[in-house]
Amino acid sequence: MNKGMFEKLLWSIALPGFGQLLNQKYVKGILLISLEFLVNIQSNFNKAIISSFLGNIDTSIEQIDFQWLMFYPCLYFFSMWDAVKDANGKNEATPFLFLPFVFAAYFVTLGLIYSTKVKLFGILLGPIFLPMLFVIPGILIGLIIKKFITRFIK
Repeated sequence: MNKGMFEKLLWSIALPGFGQLLNQKYVKGILLISLEFLVNIQSNFNKAIISSFLGNIDTSIEQIDFQWLMFYPCLYFFSMWDAVKDANGKNEATPFLFLPFVFAAYFVTLGLIYSTKVKLFGILLGPIFLPMLFVIPGILIGLIIKKFITRFIK
């Protein structure tokens, strides 16, 4: 990953749509930022983040609108993938670039679904911290599958 791609990835992590703005994809960037605000506000995501960081997991579970928050992982990881893809241009050196992002979105969604039930070491992590932990296996599985497919194709 070159410097430009990494920069766009980090800006997309900060806020979906920022990477697209840096790539001069203004309509796409504004659309993604608007969708992020819509989902964030409708799901009460920021309130739940504050409650979770203050250790009030039960309060964060009560505050979250899960129906809206279920859109967030796909929006978030699509924005990251799209920013990196556009920063990469037409370079074919990164086939299947999407796989780690797609699997991260799948796993974060699963983490969100089970966030009210799953406890790690007897601790309920809730709808903020458990999905964040699920990013790690999602990216790793996506990278492993990407490596397997690219070796199989060559």
